[in-house]
Amino acid sequence: MGVTDLQARLVDAGGAFASNARNPQLRRAQLSFLGAWTAEYAFTVALGIVAYREGGAAAVGLVGLLRMLPSALLAPLLTPLADRGRRERVLVLVSMLRGLATAGAALAAAWQGPAVVVYTLAVLSTVAATLFRPAHSALLPSLCRTGHELASANVVRGMLDSVATLVGPLLAAVLLGLTDVSVVFTVAAVASFASAAILVGLRYDAPPRPAAHQRPQLLAEAVQGLQVVSSSRDLTLVMVLAAAQALTKGALTVLSVVVAIELLATGEPGAGALMTAVGVGAVVGSLFASLLVGTARLCAWFALGIALWGLPLVVVGLVPQEALALVVLAFIGVGNALIDVAAFTLLGRLAPEEVLARVFGVLESTVAVFVGLGAVLASGIVEVWGPRAALVCVGLVCPVLAAVALPRLRRLDHAVGVRDRAVTLLQQVPMLRVLPLPSIEQLARGLRPVAVPEGQEVFAQGEVGDVYFVIESGEAEVLGDGRIVTSLGPGEGFGEIALLRRSPRTATVRARTELRLRALDGEHFLPVVLGFTPAGREATAGVDLLLDRWAPGTDPLP
Repeated sequence: MGVTDLQARLVDAGGAFASNARNPQLRRAQLSFLGAWTAEYAFTVALGIVAYREGGAAAVGLVGLLRMLPSALLAPLLTPLADRGRRERVLVLVSMLRGLATAGAALAAAWQGPAVVVYTLAVLSTVAATLFRPAHSALLPSLCRTGHELASANVVRGMLDSVATLVGPLLAAVLLGLTDVSVVFTVAAVASFASAAILVGLRYDAPPRPAAHQRPQLLAEAVQGLQVVSSSRDLTLVMVLAAAQALTKGALTVLSVVVAIELLATGEPGAGALMTAVGVGAVVGSLFASLLVGTARLCAWFALGIALWGLPLVVVGLVPQEALALVVLAFIGVGNALIDVAAFTLLGRLAPEEVLARVFGVLESTVAVFVGLGAVLASGIVEVWGPRAALVCVGLVCPVLAAVALPRLRRLDHAVGVRDRAVTLLQQVPMLRVLPLPSIEQLARGLRPVAVPEGQEVFAQGEVGDVYFVIESGEAEVLGDGRIVTSLGPGEGFGEIALLRRSPRTATVRARTELRLRALDGEHFLPVVLGFTPAGREATAGVDLLLDRWAPGTDPLP
C-alpha cells in the first residue's frame, strides 16, 4: 500500500467514526450496544467463576451448553417480532429483561443461594442477549443511506464490541480481585439498564415492509428466515463460518478458566486477564479494521478473521507460557474485529430487509448452539486428554474451514462490488437518493440491464408503461408530440410518470447515442418508492414538475 493509498484509507477511517458521531440516531444505537456487550462479557466471566467453584471444568462446559440451548431454540421464534414493528423497542425490552435477570443473579450470589438459581437467571439473561444483536443488526441499515455508511457503522460497532471485550473482563478481573462475584453481576445489570435507557427516544423513518398478519405467526415467520438462509449459498457460507467461530468461542469460555488455573497457575483473576488480552487485541484490530471501510475485499478479511480465532489457541497449546499466551490471544481479538466489520456488513447487504432480523436471528441461534457445543467439547477433551490437547484440537477448526471457503468468499467480494455500482447509480436519481440503504438495495436487486442502439426508441408516447429506467451510459432525448422536450444522460432516470400516475407514456424516449440502461419493473419500483414517505413525496414533486414543463398536446416549455 503506497503513501497515497494509506492516506486515503486513513481519511475513510476517520470518516467512518465521524459519520456515526454526526448521526444522532446511529450514536444512540452504538452507545446502547456498548452498554449491552460490556454487560455480556462481564457476566460471562462471573458465571464461569461460579460454575468452576461448583464443579470444575466440566461444570463450566455444562453450564455454557445449558445456558445457550434455550437461546438457540427461542431466538429464531422471537426475532420475527423485530421484523414486525419498531426494532428499537425490542432492544429496550431485551435490555430491561437482561438487567432484571442479571440483578437477580447478583442477589443470589450475594446471599450465597443455590448455584442453580444463578444458572437459571443466566439462561433468562442469555435468551434476552441472544435477541439483542439480531434486532440491533437489523436496525443499523435503516439508519444508514449507503453501503459505505453501513460498513462504517459496523466498523464503529466492532470497535465498541472490542472495547466491551476489554472493559467487561477487565472490570470482572479487578472486581474479583477486590470484592466478590456478586459485584460483577451488579455491574453487568447496571450496564444493561443503561443500554435500554439510551435507546428511548430513537427516531428514524423505517423502510416499507409487507403488511404483517394481525396475530403473530412466529413459527411460520421464523421458518421464512431459515428458508432465506438455506436458499442462498452465500448466506449459508457465512453461517457455517460463524458456527466455527462460535464453537471456538464457546471452547474459549472453558479454556480461559482451565488454562489460567491449571496450565498457567495464575488463579481466578488470570481467567479475566486472558480474556482481557483478547479485548486488547480486539481494540487494536478495530483500529485496523477501520482502514477497511470501502474496501472491495471484505470477504477475504472475513476469512482471515475466522482463521485468527483458532491459530492462537494452537500456539498456546504447543507453548503454554503466560506472557506468550497473553500476546497471541490478543490476535483472537483482532480476528473478532475483522469478523464484526465483514460478516455483519455482508449479511446486512445480502438478506432482504423485511426478514433481516430473522436472518440475524438464525445467526444468533447458530452461534448460541455452537457456543454451547464448543464449551462441552472443550471440557470433554480437557477431561480426557488435558488442556493442551483441547487447545490444539479446537484451534485447528477455524483455520481449516477458512482456507476451504476462501475461493467462494473471493467470488462473493466481486458480487458485492457489482451491487455497490448499482446502488451508486440509483443514488444519483434525486427521488431515490432519500431512500435508506435497505430500500435502495431492494431496488438494486431488481435491476436488469438493457442495451438500446443509437436512434432506437426505448418506448413510445401512448404506450402502456410498466418499467422504470436509469441511464448507465449514453444519452437519450425525450420527444413530446414529435418534438424534443429535453435530453437525458448518465445517472438520470425516466419512465416514472406512467408508473406513478398509472397512465400511458406521456412522451417518447429515443437513444441519441448507444444506451446502456438499468430497468426496474413497476412491481419492484412502486412498493419501495411509494412505501417510503420521503421518497414518495420527492417522486410526486418530480412528476408534478415534469408535467408542469410539458404535457401531451401542449407546446414544450423552454
